[in-house]
This record gives sequence, structure tokens and C-alpha cells, in this order.
Amino acid sequence: MKDMKVPTGFAGAAGNRLVADEHQPRGGSRGTPVVLLHGGGQTRHAWGGAARRIADSGHTAFTVDQRGHGESAWVDSKAYAFDDYAADAAALCHEVLGRCGRPPVLVGASLGGISGLMAEHMDGPGLLAGLVLVDITPHMDPDGVSRIQGFMAERMREGFATLEEAAAAIAAYLPHRRQPRSLEGLAKNLRRGRDGRYRWHWDPAFIDGPRNINTGAETVQQRLAEAARALSIPVLLVRGQQSELVTEEAVGAFREMAPHARFVDVSGAGHMVAGDRNDAFNDAVLEFLDQLGG
Repeated sequence: MKDMKVPTGFAGAAGNRLVADEHQPRGGSRGTPVVLLHGGGQTRHAWGGAARRIADSGHTAFTVDQRGHGESAWVDSKAYAFDDYAADAAALCHEVLGRCGRPPVLVGASLGGISGLMAEHMDGPGLLAGLVLVDITPHMDPDGVSRIQGFMAERMREGFATLEEAAAAIAAYLPHRRQPRSLEGLAKNLRRGRDGRYRWHWDPAFIDGPRNINTGAETVQQRLAEAARALSIPVLLVRGQQSELVTEEAVGAFREMAPHARFVDVSGAGHMVAGDRNDAFNDAVLEFLDQLGG
């Protein structure tokens, strides 16, 4: 059974256009609405497999390009701070509530998880029915952060001559991941310029603009820890065992902050858990949704 994917969109906190797809289950049942927010440098297409599984299980899934990513609007003010992403997350979750009649579960990878965690804390009770944090906690390994940012920045302006060249760069960065048979999925994460070169499908100001994950790191960590301690909704943390960003110590610290949180450690996966082990990731999310009684 395949879900029905319908193009849709939302307005961000600043009126910025957020492009999305709504994955509708067949048979009339809409289940629990699920909002999926990708990580920094990704697009909504990172969730293709997960969104289909969620819809096949009877839930409505919204995959969203966050501001400055994919087909969503680039922000002229270059407002790409965590607060900006959190405000967008709150705005679109309120709109999902209006459309579906019930608050959504937010599944957020890395930047998307930070957006959801901060939005829940800033907006207060009633925004979310549950939160799935995908390989992100308040404590982020600084070396891992630097490695990720370095890869993103290395070719963001120069770009690539071909899709094959981009695929080779990814393979060198993620040697543990099996290379896809087709480059179709990769093409969705790149945009082709007038010069014919392929560049990542996000605003370079996301990296070299005012927003920087290392700026005020202590303050960011403190705010995320405060948000984690305040969590009262159901929470699932999904970590890749080979994560370069979330250590075992970081997981332990998070579970002390949110003792009620459930935890799944996915073997054979790094920071990009859904891409590395899609089936195992989907199983964990669907079990969480089932336990919510949605």
C-alpha cells in the first residue's frame, strides 16, 4: 500500500513560505498527525521512506522544508538562529492542529529536533502530542559539530560539476553508508545553477551568516537542557550507535533530564539515522506512535 502525497505548505513565524508534502493514509482514517523536520543541510525528501511507513500505518505525515532549505523561502534577513527555526516549528504545528483537529507528534533530526524541543518549551503545553529526537540532545560533541559543518561548508559555493562528483564527496564523508543504486534521491538535495553546477539545496547564509551552532555554545546548551528538563509530553530519543554528534555520555545526561523519555540505539547508523538504517528507524517511530494510542 502506498500513501497519497499531496503538495502543501505553511507560513513560518515571519510569514516565510515553508514548502511541504502531506502524506495521507488511505481509507479515510487520519490517525495522529506527524510533522517531520529534517536536519541542517537536508530537505523534506530525507523523510521519504519514513513518511510512507507512517501513512501506511494510518497516520497523516507532513514533511517540511525548513527555512532556507529545499524549496522553502530563503530569508532576506538571514535569520537562521535556533530561535527562528523553533518559532517556525511552533507556527506550523499550530497550523497542523487547525487542519487536523489535534496536536501533532514532531519528529526532528538534529536541527529539526532542536527546533521541536525549543518550540515545545517556548510555546508551552498543548503544542505537541509527542516528540521524537533523532540523534540530538542538549550536549553535542564539538568535534562532531565541526566535522559536519566542515563538510557542509567545503563545497557550498563551488558546488559540483556532476551528480556523480557530489555522490563521491558524500561517500568519502560517510564511508559506512551503502551507496544508492540511483542518484535520483541525491538530485533532490541539490540545485543546478545557471552555470550548470550542482550546489546544496540550502542558503549558504545558513552556515556563514549570523547563525552558527558554535556561537554562544554554552548558552545554547543551557537553554536546550532547560527545555529538556521541562518536558512532560511523551519523548523518544533515537541515536545512531556510530553517531559523531551524540555520545553515550550525552544520552545518559539527557535521560537524567527527562527520565520518562524512551531511548532506542540503532546499530550500524551514524548521525543520519533515518538514511543509514531506515527500516530500524521507522520501526522505532511507529512503535512510539502505537504506544501513544494514536
